[in-house]
Amino acid sequence: MSTAIVWFRRDLRLTDNPALDRAVRSHDTIIPLYVHAPDEESPWEPGAASCWWLDRSLEALDVDLRARGSRLAIRRGPTFDALRTAAREHAVCAVYWNRLYDPAVKIRDTRIKEGLRADGISVWSGNGALLFEPWTVLNGAGRPYRVFSPFWKTCRQRLSFQDLSPAPTKIKSPPPTGADLERETLGLAPTIPWDTGMRETWVPGESGARDQLEQFTSACLKDYVRGRDRPALSQTSRLSPHLHFGEVGPRQIASAVLSLSAVTPGLEEAAEKYLSEIGWREFAHHLLFHFPDLPERPLDERFEAFPWRGSAESDLIAWQRGRTGIPIVDAGMRELWHTGWMHNRVRMIVGSFLTKNLRIPWQYGARWFWETLVDADLASNTFGWQWIAGCGADAAPYFRVFNPVRQSEKFDADGGYVRRWVPEIGNLSGTHLYAPWTCPDQELTGAGIHLGETYPKPLVDLAVSRKQALDAYQSIRASLGKL
Repeated sequence: MSTAIVWFRRDLRLTDNPALDRAVRSHDTIIPLYVHAPDEESPWEPGAASCWWLDRSLEALDVDLRARGSRLAIRRGPTFDALRTAAREHAVCAVYWNRLYDPAVKIRDTRIKEGLRADGISVWSGNGALLFEPWTVLNGAGRPYRVFSPFWKTCRQRLSFQDLSPAPTKIKSPPPTGADLERETLGLAPTIPWDTGMRETWVPGESGARDQLEQFTSACLKDYVRGRDRPALSQTSRLSPHLHFGEVGPRQIASAVLSLSAVTPGLEEAAEKYLSEIGWREFAHHLLFHFPDLPERPLDERFEAFPWRGSAESDLIAWQRGRTGIPIVDAGMRELWHTGWMHNRVRMIVGSFLTKNLRIPWQYGARWFWETLVDADLASNTFGWQWIAGCGADAAPYFRVFNPVRQSEKFDADGGYVRRWVPEIGNLSGTHLYAPWTCPDQELTGAGIHLGETYPKPLVDLAVSRKQALDAYQSIRASLGKL
């Protein structure tokens, strides 16, 4: 009897799981194993929202495995010790896993692979997280791309229908041992009811991912181009947390979108636009792979000299709590706290406000998102924050400062998004809803609003703070050169 371990990480699915598929086809018995070792991902251990999702995703994976005659074995780290112990208990001859690309995890996985092979155990790792491995997409000079358009053009030319491995119908596993843990002992679930909104919003697990993909492709994709930038609408896929935890893979998404586009007239533009968003995720992971210090340092190292204000603690806390006095910024931050997610258009608005109007370093924003997003992905989170701050790859120009009032008028024209998340100013209309400080006192009083009491006054003057941001960029212009 040949026994293998399939080491589950952020690939918590049975369909199109390269490691699982290869192991099931090659061995008689399989041990699906999850090892809990968040400290090995330091300094980017999963945040609170990620832990909430992980707990439920592990539960869902275990249910799916039990339906096939198996179960998810759970151990605590150190990971190498846990894998080695499990291998010895069950006379394991091979260990399979799907690769991850975070800097600390890459180093850890290489050491584990070397250690297991030294023990005489075969090791196989494959790609279950990306469309293409980072080292296979390079420019003409053999270097990593730093601009998205040529990167995605190269990827899109190579992207085609791919055979997806089905979920195994049956998995034979040895009996559990006394070393296996109950999921609840990991302490992932919060002990306070802060997660109510997330429980109402999300269904973690492969089944939830499959349903979300079906909902998006059947009901939302056709209007994606028109509605993707409107936060009050449900026109985005909302697949990002499922993708991060590997409950669905990018190949599955691309296959579903391409298949539907091929048989549905008029869907090509929407399909290509959505596929390019998967491409941005791909681009972020490629950058992190090639530039592993990105989570802490700007890709454009000239920005090391930028004169930030520092943490500005009171302003940072107001931003985190959705109490800036700028309605769409507050709406976004409250949506984040309540649901663990924020619409991408609003992510850009709140990021611009933090880094340019408040001039608080982008790393503070990245850390808060890391703690509160259910889709907190190191590559995408880092890329997004460096993009909006102007210091990353293919970044927004330094002189582009999002005007939250104009953004609101353009993308939340009927005020549905702001009214949902900032109900205390919901009686206002027109521009006053987006900029209550411009509203006459009599109208504010009539609407039951008292700035500084029932709703905050703005932390900063938008026009003045924009000028201060541009002046700050001008102060380092000599070192920046032409941006």
